[in-house]
Amino acid sequence: MRWLALAVALCTLWIAVWIVLPPPNYFLLRFAVGAPEVSAWLIVASIVGLAIAIPHASANMSARLSIAACTISIFLAASVFLRFGASVRRFDEATRALSAEPAAPLRRRRLSVVDLFRGIPSGKAKITRGIVFASPDGQRLTLDAYQPENSGTHPVVVQIYGGAWRNGAPGDFANFAQWLAGGGYSVFSIDYRHSPQWRWPAHLDDVNTALAWIAAHAAEYGGDTSRVVLIGRSAGAHLALLAAYRPASLKVRGVVGFYAPVDLADAYRNPPRPDPLDIRSVEHAFIGGTPETMSESYAAASPISYAKAHVPPTLLVFGGRDNIVEPRYGRRLRDTLAASGNQVAYLEIPWAEHAFDEVFNGPSSQLALFYTERFIAAVTR
Repeated sequence: MRWLALAVALCTLWIAVWIVLPPPNYFLLRFAVGAPEVSAWLIVASIVGLAIAIPHASANMSARLSIAACTISIFLAASVFLRFGASVRRFDEATRALSAEPAAPLRRRRLSVVDLFRGIPSGKAKITRGIVFASPDGQRLTLDAYQPENSGTHPVVVQIYGGAWRNGAPGDFANFAQWLAGGGYSVFSIDYRHSPQWRWPAHLDDVNTALAWIAAHAAEYGGDTSRVVLIGRSAGAHLALLAAYRPASLKVRGVVGFYAPVDLADAYRNPPRPDPLDIRSVEHAFIGGTPETMSESYAAASPISYAKAHVPPTLLVFGGRDNIVEPRYGRRLRDTLAASGNQVAYLEIPWAEHAFDEVFNGPSSQLALFYTERFIAAVTR
């Protein structure tokens, strides 16, 4: 039992330290992403470890080590929840002008302890996968449609996956799409070509082609193309912002960008430290060169280049510990949009890493879902 306690303590401590440590490589990035999001489980596991070790503490060194490790783990995991209230107050203020209570909200609370352990229930929806919308250069591009069960027309949400412009598929974040469809939205998760085989602007061309297809066919899936919101994550958020800020086939009412790259030239010249994805190689594969050799392409591919014009309302969500797309870029885009008279809300989750919502029921994802749902309701009402 003493060795069991020590094993539990060391495992929980190994995971918990990544709530505060920056990940030096891609392997450890996955721990840094997940650790804050399973913090409730870490607390439970540490309490179990303490319960096993404490009776043996007076006579056994391994038990005392277990107690120390579990105590540190509890402190690190609890730090997420200790910062929750202050974050909520900031987010309420930031979204005050871009928030509306949905008629039948999917998330009534910013955090559900029950959902931390059981998961977030999926919504009921009719799902059609693998719809071909284009075949550029022989590359078959598809989308998945999530249609609410109730009849009538519904606002349209277009979801664009991330993956550094080189990975991903429309089925990514299917849990989010199905959850949102259960709340009365017609959701389309779309595909695009990947780097390095295809360079900029092929990715955005494909997004615009998908939007044109949705404009022509959304009604078949209960979609109302006069009420459209784009949402993307990472590279997908970058494409969502560009599609919303530049002329497109659909009138976009709002755009949600989760940890979006917004200034590619600056990101290339000043990569994060540490840099677990090697940002320069990612952007070189995407654009086909460096900012010095292809400055016009880097500018054209950066959402911040278009933020000075009148653009749709924008919700930006970043992790305060993001080591892929640093939150300073989100703050810069917010300030540029606001200075130009645009409506923008910026949420920075202090404990979260890049791709925090990969853990769909984690505290960061729950926060993001609550405010995203109300942003979409506000811009589509």
